[in-house]
Parts: sequence; structure tokens; C-alpha cells
Amino acid sequence: MTVLRALLAIAVLITLTACSAGSTAYSSPSAATITIGFSAEPANLDFTSTDGAAIPQALLYNVYQGLVRLDAQGKVVPLLAKSWTLSEDRRTYDFQLRDDATFTNGAHFTAEDVKFSINRVKTAWTVSTKASMDVVDHVDAVAPDHARVVLSKPSNNWLFAMAGRVGAMFTPTGTADLRTTPIGTGPYQLDRFNRGDSLVLKANPRYWGPKPTFGTVVLKYFADPTALNNALLSNGIDVISSVQTPDSLSRFETDDRFTVVQGTTTGEVVLSFNNARAPLSDKRVRQALTYAIDRRALLATAWAGKGLLIGSMVPPSDPWYEDLSNRYPYDPDRARELLAQAGQPHPVLRLRVPNLPYAVDSAQVIRSDLAKVGVTANIEELDFPAVWLKEVFSGHDYDMSIVAHVEPHDLATFGNPNYYWGYRNPRVGALLAQADAGTPEQQVSGLRQVASTISEDAAADWLFLLPNLVVAKAGITGLARDQVSDSFDLSNLGRAS
Repeated sequence: MTVLRALLAIAVLITLTACSAGSTAYSSPSAATITIGFSAEPANLDFTSTDGAAIPQALLYNVYQGLVRLDAQGKVVPLLAKSWTLSEDRRTYDFQLRDDATFTNGAHFTAEDVKFSINRVKTAWTVSTKASMDVVDHVDAVAPDHARVVLSKPSNNWLFAMAGRVGAMFTPTGTADLRTTPIGTGPYQLDRFNRGDSLVLKANPRYWGPKPTFGTVVLKYFADPTALNNALLSNGIDVISSVQTPDSLSRFETDDRFTVVQGTTTGEVVLSFNNARAPLSDKRVRQALTYAIDRRALLATAWAGKGLLIGSMVPPSDPWYEDLSNRYPYDPDRARELLAQAGQPHPVLRLRVPNLPYAVDSAQVIRSDLAKVGVTANIEELDFPAVWLKEVFSGHDYDMSIVAHVEPHDLATFGNPNYYWGYRNPRVGALLAQADAGTPEQQVSGLRQVASTISEDAAADWLFLLPNLVVAKAGITGLARDQVSDSFDLSNLGRAS
């Protein structure tokens, strides 16, 4: 799923019980150790078979690396590939590879690993992001430091996708147990995974690049957002990766012991509609629900006014962004009219949401708003990620849900009728294909048309774009202002002298 960079980043995301998360206090970390608090524990460590944002958030760029990565501005830049060229017909990429990269199991990185990794996405991956590799025709290991990737047609999206989890490089000798033993070329390697508590990474002694400042990084997981805040206040952690109670920021902003970093993300908080199931298969019903929700008031109530109203599946960091937030202004009377026209004046809907703060708080506002127009929304909270991914995302057993889709460039999910939206619009599929194969100008134009079309169709209701809200002890450096990829990148973290 594209829930989804969630879904990093994001995403984005909680799996522990409130009592266990934060119950173990860490002593003040040494100069060689940093402890970071998260709200999303990975279900396992294999993002090739498990959707969601928590795994790549922890492992991408830190343990696993790709040929390319995204820089702080969201631009594709070299990583394991030193450089690359693209043929005139835009189908053949020739990558010149680093010759000094080694996997943590001792295997040397070569073009054969590029061939193995890309082919494995096509044959062995099971998550939704694997579709990004469908455009690859074949891969050649021209020389140990030269990999050639030939596409079946030009694709604007392919190289960008290679900067995400789908582009992670594996060695054939390192895939025996990806759920517990990740083997990569990054600056860190797995030390231990304490389920229900923490993930501990240690510096990779074989790493080809600059040695990271911190020899040990503890990713500590909290189900309770208050416990997460208290862990920083009590010196149990050094960083809150993403504040889950935005109204608490002021307590950190007025305390010179802490630094607050505020930016943006690619995480669209979406009220998803099951377009494949009545009554939400009726466009008029979806439109009515969208008119019925006061998104500005929801943002103020559920997320302390932090974030941005967007109106479609495109954040401002994408070149094809347009502000569509006023396409469906708050209009309860129009909502009632549309419900009556659809013969659904008093529908009863299941609102199945993950047990995440932004989702639970948003659901309360939505239930109240919908009740005012005659709609009953029965809220069901589901454990995230395990139950929500199984029943809602994979099983499509829902009427409405709420989750942050944190993966970059996830607009394309609306071109997949089998995705959990259940949205089918052949024109959208055609526009996506044309945009991917066209010139950069055609890509921007085509994707704007896609965004406008799904907004007009009320294929979902885009509640708001998550802000990036990070709090750290004063002196911690290298924290990203904007979250533009699936990864919480640890390699740039340091301490001011």
C-alpha cells in the first residue's frame, strides 16, 4: 500500500498499548546514543510483504539503500549509483555504481544485486508499491559497477519510485528472513527488535560512507501521545519524531531545553470512501458527505489547526499541486439535497478507523457533522497496523475510514481499481498513463487533470495535510524540516558541540 512513506512517513501510527509504551524509562543517553520516540511500531521488518509506513520509516536509507534517494527538497539524487544516463528514447537507464559498498553480511554490492533486487520486486514482493516496477522490461549487469535498466516505455515516475522502498537493494544471500533480519548497505544495521517496545540500530562498521555521529539509535514506540511527550520532558528520549498532540507544542516552544521543528509532509489525511459498495458507489452520496464535513473546523479541533487543507491527493511539494480545498465548501443544506436525490436520506455507515490520534479525533468530528445531515456514522476503532491493514486495506471491509497516506506521489493509487478505494474511472487511468509517458510539461498537466477529476468525483474526502512537527533536546542537529520521503533519515543527526 502506499499508506500509507505510512504509509512514513510519514506516514505516520500506533501499535502498542498505552501502559506498555513509555513504561520503560531510558537513562540519559550517552554522546554515542540517541533515543527517538515514534508512534508507529513496525509489525515486522519486511516491507516487501507488509504494507504501511512504519517499516521504511525505520529502515529506508538507514539500513537499506537504493541506487538513488530523495534529498531534503524531494529531488532524486545519487546514492549507491554514482551517476546515471538516460537514453534519447527515455527507456534505458545506465547506472554507474559505487565499487566500495558492502552489505552487512559481508557480500560486496555489484550490478548483479541491482538485477536481483529489481527482478525480485516483480516476482516476490506482495505489497501494493510493487506495481512501480511493472514498467521494467529487463535489467542487465553490464559490469560489476555498471547496471542497465530497460523500460518497456518511457516513465516519469520510475526513477522517483526507485528513491523509495521499492528501490531498496538486496543481496541474494540476505533475504532468508526479512521479517527479522534486514541486510542492507546503509549506515546502520539491526541490533535488536524488542516487540512492543523498541527497535535498536547500531552503526554499520562496513559502511562505505561517512560514519554516523551516533553509534546506537533507539527507536522507542509509544501508543499514548501523552506518554510520548512526557518521555522527552523526563529525559527518557532525545527526540519526538512526530508530535501526536499538536496542542501541546507550546509547552516545548517556551522551554529553552528543547527545539521545535515545524514543516510539512506528503501525508494526506484521507477520509476514504468504499466506492465499490453501496451507498458510496453513488457519486451523489459521496458528494453529500463531502459537503457535510466542515474541514476547517475539523483541522482546528482534531489537529490544533496545524496542517493544510488541500482538497485532493497532491501536496504542495508536487509540481502538479493546485489548491482544490474549496471544491466542496461546507454546505449541510446541499448535502441533504444530494442524499434525498440519491434516495438515501438517512444512511447508516461504518466508519472503521485505526487507533491513531489524528484518526480517532477526526472521526469524532465527522460523526457529529454527518449526524446534522441525517447520516449515522458508527465508529469502530481498529488496532493499527495489523487489524486495519488486514480488514480495511486488504479486505476492503468498510464504508469509510481515515488514515494518513504518507508515500510521495501516491495520486496514482486512484488509477488502480483494486486498491482499497474501490474507485474505477477509465479516464483517470488513461490520464495517469499519458502523464507518466509524456514530457515533464505533459506530466504536470495530466496529473492536474487527475487530481481535479478525483476531487470532482468525491472519490475520497481529503481532510488535511499532516504537518511535520518534531521536538528535540536543544543541541540535536540534522532534523529534517520537511518530511519528503518514507524514511526518518538518521544519517544526518548530530549534536552541537
